[in-house]
Amino acid sequence: MMAGVTPQPDDAPAPRRRRRAAPVPDHGPPAPPSVAAARVVVQALAALGVRDVVLAPGSRSAPLAYALADAARPDDERPVGAPALRLHVRIDERDAAFLALGLSKASAHAGARGPAAARPVAVVTTSGTAVANLHPAVLEAHHTGVPLVLVTADRPHELRGTGANQTTEQPGLFGPAVRLAVDVPAPTGRPGEDRDLRRTVSRALAAATGARTGDPGPVHLDLAFRDPLVPGGEPWPAPADAGLSHVVGRALPSEPAVGATGVLPLVADLVADDTDAPVRPSRRARGTVPTVVVAGDGAGPGAARLAEANGWPLLAEPSSGARQGPCAIGAYRMLLADDRLGGRVGRVVVLGRPTLTRPVQALLARPDVDVLVVAPRGTDWPDAARNASQVLLEVPWRMRQGRVGAPAGWLDAWRTADEAAQEVLAGVLDTPEDARRSRSGPRVSGWALARAVARASAPDDVLVVGSSNPVRDLDLVARWDIAPLVLANRGLAGIDGTVATATGVALALPDRRVRAYLGDLTFLHDVGGLLRGPLEHPVDLQLVVANDDGGSVFTTLEHGEPERADVFERVFGTPHGVDVAALCAAYGVRHTRVVDTEGLLPALAAPGTGTSVVEVRVDRAHRRSLTERVAVDVAAAVDKALSPLA
Repeated sequence: MMAGVTPQPDDAPAPRRRRRAAPVPDHGPPAPPSVAAARVVVQALAALGVRDVVLAPGSRSAPLAYALADAARPDDERPVGAPALRLHVRIDERDAAFLALGLSKASAHAGARGPAAARPVAVVTTSGTAVANLHPAVLEAHHTGVPLVLVTADRPHELRGTGANQTTEQPGLFGPAVRLAVDVPAPTGRPGEDRDLRRTVSRALAAATGARTGDPGPVHLDLAFRDPLVPGGEPWPAPADAGLSHVVGRALPSEPAVGATGVLPLVADLVADDTDAPVRPSRRARGTVPTVVVAGDGAGPGAARLAEANGWPLLAEPSSGARQGPCAIGAYRMLLADDRLGGRVGRVVVLGRPTLTRPVQALLARPDVDVLVVAPRGTDWPDAARNASQVLLEVPWRMRQGRVGAPAGWLDAWRTADEAAQEVLAGVLDTPEDARRSRSGPRVSGWALARAVARASAPDDVLVVGSSNPVRDLDLVARWDIAPLVLANRGLAGIDGTVATATGVALALPDRRVRAYLGDLTFLHDVGGLLRGPLEHPVDLQLVVANDDGGSVFTTLEHGEPERADVFERVFGTPHGVDVAALCAAYGVRHTRVVDTEGLLPALAAPGTGTSVVEVRVDRAHRRSLTERVAVDVAAAVDKALSPLA
């Protein structure tokens, strides 16, 4: 396997065959060192598995821009020696980086055989603040293990610290958020320089994909360039292998192994009652332990198979890739407070990275619960409560084989309670009381919108979910026999770059219907992601915007308590009053405004081609009271449903 190259499915499109390079003429002036070096870097990126590059315009990065423009030409126009790459140009570096994030993240799902390792995507910028604008996406990629290759142009070393225009200390700018950072000096054309550049790119791709470490993530190549920065018609160098290291990488599982042979024992079940054993004795020797599977972001479908094999309730976040099947409990966050359900849990198996709900975090922090974290890659593991009793590379063999089991009636009790909770939710969402009247017409609740989006998402669809309320609303009401592919930026759970991320996902998966579901502040924070020049690749993407004129996620937190109402609206609610239709018109994006569920369903059913926005007016004023009332009704319904089982 080449450095940083992940195996592709058998049905993946074959890479374009490199044409045999013609001999480089030995007459005429050579290319300027900056131009020649940029071409070598682009050749190396392509040779090591990069297929997509996102470029933001700039002058210092001109040698790379010219090289990428050549690489993006059609086969019959591309210069001899230039590799074939797909180029995306964006004027905003932050959106460029999030577009690359979406492209890379979605590439893991491009094959027909299920998730694979993500393909690295490169981002190219000029110097100065352009580099700093990459940082939000770099942090997201760092925490989620997405292989981004940051190629930033810089002023030569002699200009640093002199007050030269657009010059700052770019090396080390991203700190520990990158797997590798290399400060590459300005090329001079010296003998062996091309070989050294290929070696540097090889190291960068291996680090980005985790080929040696098993810990993929972003890397930073800071390339200094001296004038001249513009090619003068010189031929490309012939592709060469000198310095191009083909790193044989370790296997990078896209999810914890559930069906493979393993040797790690489950201490709580296999170790005798020994005071020295690293497991809490309070739960040992009590028979079959009431267990739940918590599937956080990126857990993968193996979490559902694990739950089904042992008859365990599955508490799966929407972006876990596991929220489906007979064990999935939709309203789990409302059930964890019940002593007959959450109160009985003695063991939790954690897959992926759970970040969504406070009740789950409270469960993982309980001292009487054995927490087993399955973290197959990376140097760290999810354990915000610092309460994990074991951290495993894969699911133990006995669990994979379904030989651990559950107490009699354990899963049935959770299912019964979930059905009772869902009936309460359906009763609230299906009554006219849920549609609050306003001057602009009826508004739907966030829960009703989330349910409509979930129902409109078929198994072959892709749903990109924004942070704040949309992902939490979806978490409460989504019920799928076979879930669509749900992606979210849960590394830091920020609202940054969501439109650009969804655009990258749509570009990477052109044969699937891609929809993004996000709040109005998330949309406005990244409205620049709508900007796509007429020379860029077309995108089919529907954006469903829940517009409640502010930040309603804070309404249900302590900040939304009535005694804080005097400051809430300005510093938490942050109403904006933006005319979304006018904003979409400025970007040339199709817009539809919906004020009730009757208008919503047709809009979701037929998104059409191109990028479009469906704006849904959502009630914010009643969210807190509705949440409190439903919580009381659910508790009563669950108590009634479980009483015969006691």
